[in-house]
Amino acid sequence: MLDFHVICSIPITMASISSTYLKLSSSTLLPQHNSYRFAYARRYDESYPALFINPRQFRCSTSQLWSWSPASKTFLAPPRAAVVAADTLVRDAGATALVLSGAYAFVTAFDNIARRGSIPQSLSRKLVHIFSGLLFMASWPLFSTSMEARYFAAIVPLTNCLRLLIHGLSLANNEALLKSVTRQGKPEELLRGPLYYVLMLALCAVVFWRESPVGVISLSMMCGGDGIADIMGRKFGHVKLPYNQDKSWAGSISMFAFGFFISMGMLYYFSALGYFNLDWALAVKRVALVSLVATAIESLPITKLMDDNIAVPIATMVMAYICFCL
Repeated sequence: MLDFHVICSIPITMASISSTYLKLSSSTLLPQHNSYRFAYARRYDESYPALFINPRQFRCSTSQLWSWSPASKTFLAPPRAAVVAADTLVRDAGATALVLSGAYAFVTAFDNIARRGSIPQSLSRKLVHIFSGLLFMASWPLFSTSMEARYFAAIVPLTNCLRLLIHGLSLANNEALLKSVTRQGKPEELLRGPLYYVLMLALCAVVFWRESPVGVISLSMMCGGDGIADIMGRKFGHVKLPYNQDKSWAGSISMFAFGFFISMGMLYYFSALGYFNLDWALAVKRVALVSLVATAIESLPITKLMDDNIAVPIATMVMAYICFCL
């Protein structure tokens, strides 16, 4: 015969198990995250494999960034997991379509401006250079937190890459495109700077994505710093650098200043959305150092050997990785 106390303890034990299950389930349904608006996006994320750059110093702790424990995964029923996977796919596909539409509208607008001659061709080209990359990077939070989201985002620059290849190889003709993104209006120019530019956008999206300051700083320096440096250099660049007569002090100073401030602004943007945490006093010094190195690389007389759209982002990636990841 069972002891009376044992029999009485059975309901208490069952209640305890039920309470534990509800707590674990609630952690899956409503994770604790810095911002409730982004709680949905944090539900079913997996940790990043070693293949991708995943710095440790600036990241949230595991309990902060991933708001559900491995134990809670065991209570995730397969039908629910399938629904979540489908929702993630729909969200990423929708975000891709939205960003593609926005990019097409943006480029088309500048094509029309260039066709009418409303602004100088050099200014139109640099405005496209500055804003297309920064707006693409700013759109990353629209995508889900699944591992596949970065590949959906990369579809946008790769689609533009295909467009540049078609027109650069003279398979199709688009005079407005040539005026808006090339220096001399020649189709083969599309296969150099503009093509390298969109490839760097895709590379940073796939390799670094939004959890790493490395990609954010790299694109900020390439799009904002280098783009504004050209505009300021053309307008105020009367005093040339002693070792490179194609570059000016005004352009280099603008490269450093605007690259630094745009990088800090984009870092704050992604940090405010909860993608990483930074020690801002230390981050300011590190970003300043990265900006200085990127400016020095951009000022070198190596344009004929390596395009700025390759040299600047690669140098920035290496330096930012050293500063933020090692």
